[in-house]
Amino acid sequence: MPPNSDDAVLDAEALLRLASEHVSNTGCARCAALRCPGWEALSATADESSLRRVGSLRPPGDQEPTLDEYHPNGTSYWSPRAPIAPPFHPYNRCDLWACVGCGRPFLRYTEYGGYYVEPRIRELRLEFIAAV
Repeated sequence: MPPNSDDAVLDAEALLRLASEHVSNTGCARCAALRCPGWEALSATADESSLRRVGSLRPPGDQEPTLDEYHPNGTSYWSPRAPIAPPFHPYNRCDLWACVGCGRPFLRYTEYGGYYVEPRIRELRLEFIAAV
């Protein structure tokens, strides 16, 4: 994982490169509880100091991210097999984080519902990244 570069804007190519560096990484004790193939709520008891921000998938400037999702194979938002497509929701509202212990990459974003705010997390898995 590169040094912390909070303002780095990451595209599918950058995600592919970063995920390929950790394809055989099974994680460590610090991030074991955070590993989830699909989107999950980030537990209130999660140790957020186990992660460091690497960059963002948000479009640069004042460009408003779309709410359209990308599911060419009939998956859904909650599916563990849903593609990770940076130009589409919710990835276009994500930041990339890495475990401070082993470097394993995770996607994070905050869902703002009508009556709640829910931080969510999904591990970055190479086989699901869609370069669209």
